[in-house]
Amino acid sequence: MERLRCVAERITYANETNGYTVLKARVKNVPDLVTVIGSLATVCPGAVLSLTGEWKVDKKYGRQFAAVTWEETMPATALGIQRYLGSGLIKGVGPKFAERIVAKFGAETLEILETQPDRLLTVAGIGARRVATIKKAWQEQKEIKNIMLFLQEHQVSAAHAVRIFKTYGGDSVAVVRENPYRLADDVWGIGFRTADTIARKMGFDPESAYRCRSGLFYTLNQLANDGHCFAPRGRLLRAGAELLEVPEPKLDAALTLLLAAGELIEEAPDRIYLPSLWASERGVCQRLRAISAGPAALSGADIESGIKKAAEAGVAYDDIQKDAIRQALTAKVSVLTGGPGTGKTTTTGGIIAVFRGQGRQVLLAAPTGRAAKRLSEATGLEAKTIHRLLEYQPPAGYKKNADYPLEGDALIVDEASMIDIVLLYNLLKAVPDTMSVIFVGDADQLPSVGPGSALLDIISSGVVPVTRLTQIYRQAQSSRIIINAHRINRGEMPDLNGGRNSDFFFLAEDDPANIPAIIRELCVKRLPAYYQVDPIQGIQVLSPMQRGDTGAANLNALLQEALNPAGECLRRGGMAYRLRDKVMQIKNNYDKEVFNGDIGVISGVDAEERELRVTFDSRAVSYDVSELDELTLAYATTIHKAQGSEYPIVVMPFTMQHYVMLQRNLLYTGVTRAKKALVLVGTKKALGFAIRNHAVLKRDTGLAERLTALFADTL
Repeated sequence: MERLRCVAERITYANETNGYTVLKARVKNVPDLVTVIGSLATVCPGAVLSLTGEWKVDKKYGRQFAAVTWEETMPATALGIQRYLGSGLIKGVGPKFAERIVAKFGAETLEILETQPDRLLTVAGIGARRVATIKKAWQEQKEIKNIMLFLQEHQVSAAHAVRIFKTYGGDSVAVVRENPYRLADDVWGIGFRTADTIARKMGFDPESAYRCRSGLFYTLNQLANDGHCFAPRGRLLRAGAELLEVPEPKLDAALTLLLAAGELIEEAPDRIYLPSLWASERGVCQRLRAISAGPAALSGADIESGIKKAAEAGVAYDDIQKDAIRQALTAKVSVLTGGPGTGKTTTTGGIIAVFRGQGRQVLLAAPTGRAAKRLSEATGLEAKTIHRLLEYQPPAGYKKNADYPLEGDALIVDEASMIDIVLLYNLLKAVPDTMSVIFVGDADQLPSVGPGSALLDIISSGVVPVTRLTQIYRQAQSSRIIINAHRINRGEMPDLNGGRNSDFFFLAEDDPANIPAIIRELCVKRLPAYYQVDPIQGIQVLSPMQRGDTGAANLNALLQEALNPAGECLRRGGMAYRLRDKVMQIKNNYDKEVFNGDIGVISGVDAEERELRVTFDSRAVSYDVSELDELTLAYATTIHKAQGSEYPIVVMPFTMQHYVMLQRNLLYTGVTRAKKALVLVGTKKALGFAIRNHAVLKRDTGLAERLTALFADTL
């Protein structure tokens, strides 16, 4: 092992997940900057580093110093201190204030921050509020570094240290020493595998009760992430034993203890549930039965009168739509489903018109902000996200519930296929028995991202009336997007013959490595020029997957560089967040009222305060630099993340590189996101593979069976 003392000049790459960093450093008596690689999370430009490691020569990148351990000492020169403070280390001190502070105190700056921080008040532009912010941030970064040093002792990346500190504060090291598996339960972004790595480096018994418990919860949560509400006991034990590399009997004993303690729930036949999912399935059934048992809101005469008035006002409904309206108004709970162009919006408007014509109050809701906005635009009435409708206020939860229910006569829920079982239960808890509920959605789209397949289960249970619209109306028949979407849904190849007046285009390309350049050309030049749209706001790239040449991650980096290459930015990990960047929220944040899948634009960058401002549908939300891993670039996103949204122009790579994801409902969902134009780039082979693959992954859910059994007992 060799030692190297250097000053970090700039960070060229940093992986937020594992802490791997590439930086350029200045070494005394060496004319050129030296490349240093290793687990160097949170190192800032200007930091003085003492490294141990070895030199190596990379075929592509040349000579590098691979650091194994590192220590940081404070810079000694005024210039070094200025760069150190201005690197974003301390909230409230950006490059401008770092220059002023060091100009005032010189080489004594760090001593002043440590022992006499109130003297910062003598620096021009720094007031009492900023001094308080700096004092707090200085103390926090010292404590965070202690956590990092502790983790580094066990050869574990310190990338998650900020979150650990925010969760446990000064008790962080004590908590990790006692039970590192708590991190998987308590700290967002730290899963079982990271906690397990820490525990094993600390010498924890691989068959300890802590590890078995955490491994079982991790396995169940992974299954929930795949959409399952429960796991058969045998599958859970096999998957857990494979993950943990412990004997199944040992894990079975741990599972028995968790069941006895009520931390997990077993229900015949042989189903293991997380308590929240078990309660949600049961609760949805009970609420649907209670709501269905009430009398209809309107009489048959009122309904016929309302339909007649709508016709006199110039709205013509065909017989199928009239039947759908009647059904929605006579049944307390009903489902309206159908593909694009089949009249769901018109029929929904008819339901609303009849209710309102009789003086009844109608509430409108959708799972996402974009879906709610579309519903509002289509109906001319206010539509809210389900979270906003229920007045979610962390940490208390939903203000609207069984004790404080929603007020109104009917609730119409659009894009119902997106609603997972937990959100549906919270919604139905707030619905009084007197209210009618109409679920509207396309049952052939992808199921919810969260656990369950609630809309499909409600339909398949047969306990509530369902209207399926199938006729494509004349105004929609001119759209090749709509015609091809229905062809795909029937298991037929779409018509790929473009044409100048078409809205559906296919560009054949067999080599996935060539597709990013084609997409770049489409998004930067061809489509903006032809359709006269802003390429950032008017075009959305959708990919079946995150990874690969044509995955969303690679395309995001490419399109950011092409469409928004320069300007003010903040950096976190390996990502630059620039003014005007299109970004997506990837975690539900109830404090900020932004949710997984919401797309916004960075509308402000404050380098001094280390904050971003992101505008979501005209509402500005602030993010501290430590919260930026809740955001990702959204020039490209996955088709799953695009559920419930529509975009003027969609560009979609579709190749066999994504074969593990290629299913008919995935292709169908992607195609139906486009309003004005769709461009598919890829191979006919991949399209055909997806269309033939109609074996939708069966989710382990008990909702349909529960509904059938429960309603049978009440008939």
